[in-house]
Amino acid sequence: MSEIDQATQTELEAAAFRRLRDHLQERTDVQNIDMMNLTGFCRNCLSRWYQEAADERSIDIDKDAAREIFYGMPFGEWRDKYQTEASTEQKEAFAKSHK
Repeated sequence: MSEIDQATQTELEAAAFRRLRDHLQERTDVQNIDMMNLTGFCRNCLSRWYQEAADERSIDIDKDAAREIFYGMPFGEWRDKYQTEASTEQKEAFAKSHK
């Protein structure tokens, strides 16, 4: 692998991150609880990390605006359109993985 300067590395990381964001916006069938059970993070985590990064740079982005970036629409709209009730199995898996 060739040497990558810091600016290029940041650009590549940002591009990969945008692709993840876009992928999750397209995969409305994937529920946050499933992501949490499998990976330990979900769209809400990503939006919170984004908001925290903005705060570290004194950029004011509220929770709703940060969520809209990852959901591709206001969270309430996404929830009403795509979120399903978690099954007993999903809730049990969540309880085991997040003690």
